[in-house]
Amino acid sequence: MSTTYSLDSVQELAGGDKEFIAVLVQTFLEEIPPDVDHMIAAVENNNPAEAYQFAHKMKPNLQLFGVNLESEIKTVEGWSKSGEDKEVIMPIVQHISTTIIGVIKELQKDFG
Repeated sequence: MSTTYSLDSVQELAGGDKEFIAVLVQTFLEEIPPDVDHMIAAVENNNPAEAYQFAHKMKPNLQLFGVNLESEIKTVEGWSKSGEDKEVIMPIVQHISTTIIGVIKELQKDFG
């Protein structure tokens, strides 16, 4: 079964320490969902600066877990400075959300 995340960088960072890997996974599971919710709310409320903040904040964790959303996150960051209408970015934000929900479900299944 293919996953939507990779632990390669996590394992490298943890140096094989399974407890540290578990801490990193738990931190991801606790921090990323509210950040996604805040990013979506910021876009819906037409608050580009806040949308940028949350997209930018999530980027390192997504990269660490091999979640391939870098292009989409950069698009949200770019939108926040473009002055474009929120309807332009909403499909990308929804894709980010859907992907992250899938990652969270897989991590919860894989790590209990």
